[in-house]
Amino acid sequence: MKYAYMLQSKVNPSRYYVGSTRDLKKRFNAHNAGHSEHTRKYLPWELRGYVAFSEPAKADKFEAYLKTGSGRAFAKRHF
Repeated sequence: MKYAYMLQSKVNPSRYYVGSTRDLKKRFNAHNAGHSEHTRKYLPWELRGYVAFSEPAKADKFEAYLKTGSGRAFAKRHF
């Protein structure tokens, strides 16, 4: 199982982060512990939503989609 997920900064709610991982809980904790260079500045984060995929390639494609303009609009509407 692989997850595509979206985080929102609690300090700066206009900041979002999209990623994918096989271990969502571990990755979320790593973001909030400051282990990711890209998310360290906007700690703490909250999980806005995620989708689980049985095929890892589909999770990667959905993550890439969420990083596009139409994907961001989709995420804001549904997450």
